[in-house]
Amino acid sequence: MINGEIELTSQDILSKDFKIDTRGYRPQEVDKFLDVIIRDYDTFNRLLKNMSIEKQELVEENINLKQEIRSLKAKVEVLSSNTDNGTSTADVLRRLSNLEKIVYDNEKE
Repeated sequence: MINGEIELTSQDILSKDFKIDTRGYRPQEVDKFLDVIIRDYDTFNRLLKNMSIEKQELVEENINLKQEIRSLKAKVEVLSSNTDNGTSTADVLRRLSNLEKIVYDNEKE
């Protein structure tokens, strides 16, 4: 069943027939106990499926986050290389703003 480690399904348990002996167990008790086992087994399988789905979602989210981290690291490297030559983005924007003021002021006159 799951990874070949579990031999029985709930249907296997349900359909199991025991030989009746003169000193055997009471069939009603065996049936009641097997009903409990079947319910537990079904719950176990449902939980495993849910956990498997959740695991896959977490793995995908982890992959996406790792890609985002790589992308952000690359952006940080680009930005830090821009500031290594002594000018930062803020400096460039400030200079551009000053140039715009000069150009627009000259056009008005």
